[in-house]
Amino acid sequence: MLTPVADEDGAPFWEYAARGELRIQACGSCGELRFPPRPCCPHCQSFDSAWRLMSGRGRIWSYVLPHPPLLPEYAAQAPYNVVLVELADAPRIRLAGNVVAAPDAPLNSVDPARLRIGAAVRAVFADVGGVTVPRWLLERG
Repeated sequence: MLTPVADEDGAPFWEYAARGELRIQACGSCGELRFPPRPCCPHCQSFDSAWRLMSGRGRIWSYVLPHPPLLPEYAAQAPYNVVLVELADAPRIRLAGNVVAAPDAPLNSVDPARLRIGAAVRAVFADVGGVTVPRWLLERG
């Protein structure tokens, strides 16, 4: 399984994820949220930043169902879903991930027929190869 590689700007995102927190980088001057993390605010060009706690709630903005041929690390789990989640408290921020049946469930643990654009999801966290990653659970309703 491939795991994310944290760079200097994104390292806090992964450190907070390891604590079970979904945080997004915010400009320390104008307050605008930005993702992916970067050193300079694209709105006001400030280099000040902070990490704002998010609710972990969102909606599926888009999704795909990859099928073989795939990288060997993923072929055994195909087909599985890859979603873009629009955060409820930051609608311009979208995170890529997977909808799963439980935090540690396999990537193919949710029937693709249950996925819908606009479906409500919430973040959960799982250890994948020594890195804690956010995943998504469908909200009931």
